[in-house]
Amino acid sequence: MTLTATPTQVPATPPPAAKRSRGAITWIVIVVALVVAAGFGVVLSGIGQWAERGMLDPESAGPTGTRAIVEILRDHGVDVTVARDRATAARELTEGPATLVLPDAPALSDEAIEELADAASDVVLVDPRSRTLRLAFVGAGPAGAAGADPIEPRCDLPDAQRAGPVAPGAVFLAGDAAEACYPSGEGFGLLSGPHADGGRISAVDARALFTNEHLAADGNAALAANLMGRHPHLVWYMPSPADSDLADANPSLGELTPPWVSPVIVLLIIAGVAAAIWRGRRFGPLVTERLPVTVRASETTEGRARLYAQSRDAVHALDQLRIGALERLSHLLGLGRAASAPEICDAAAARAGVDRAIVRGILIDQIPADDAELVALAQRIRQLEHAVRAAVRPERNKQ
Repeated sequence: MTLTATPTQVPATPPPAAKRSRGAITWIVIVVALVVAAGFGVVLSGIGQWAERGMLDPESAGPTGTRAIVEILRDHGVDVTVARDRATAARELTEGPATLVLPDAPALSDEAIEELADAASDVVLVDPRSRTLRLAFVGAGPAGAAGADPIEPRCDLPDAQRAGPVAPGAVFLAGDAAEACYPSGEGFGLLSGPHADGGRISAVDARALFTNEHLAADGNAALAANLMGRHPHLVWYMPSPADSDLADANPSLGELTPPWVSPVIVLLIIAGVAAAIWRGRRFGPLVTERLPVTVRASETTEGRARLYAQSRDAVHALDQLRIGALERLSHLLGLGRAASAPEICDAAAARAGVDRAIVRGILIDQIPADDAELVALAQRIRQLEHAVRAAVRPERNKQ
């Protein structure tokens, strides 16, 4: 066997310093990209938080925020302070006559709510629930919701009379409230009563009246300004879970686990990240390698034939001859790749005018016992191919 050798190309190996510099630059680029992506995400989250921070949030410009009424009050000379913790709200209320806007505060105890309310001149409950209604008016409570049509005040409260009809949303049982306006069924959309030192406490569903999307309807803006603008200072308190003074009877998972669990978890995470980096790194650049020799197809065929001869495997040798002959006959007869061996034999017999049993014996059935029979069958296969080719293309045979 003759082998044709070709020169082997040895890739140039960069110096170790160049490898280290390229690796350092790659890591720097990755870190910078991660920092930029994180900063971009923080900016986007900040924009979304400013646009719509939550229901009844006085700094939210979204549909459920109340920034519009805050700006209206400021245009009328009211100093509005947004307090996001209880300490700030309590401190602002001690600086003079002020109105306290109080949403629902489930994280605060009754004593904490009453302490905040007692420090204010006026109190406006903008999201009253059962507990806050009970604390403000004895016997008061939720009574369902009113319809979508505006309702006249039908009470003697000047603020409601000046505002006119509104669609109050949720309505409440009056209890011992001094004034109950906007009646709907057994409930009222606005409750009002006296507060400490000549002040006033009111309860109204601000979700349906004072949010940005509803403020321009009917007399909503006028009612909000009348209730909240009675004093030069307004403290809008937005409670947070950190303000809670309630004793938590259900311990957290961190309190139930031993103190060493958290450091171990952090250590395992660090070890996992280090293992991923260690196993994921590549040891140098990829190396391309060409085959050292080129072998002709005829040599491969001769080598396989010699192997069959040494092993005296006449059946396998004949199978290779038959497979090649069947492929050529199928192409010559235009049968396509899906044709089976019996179909090719029948088509070849019909075209050459030979008995189908003889053709099937040559191409399928007969098994050689020795090399002489193998040579005889190979010659018959060649003769069959010539006969079929002569029948399919007789003009070429004449030439």
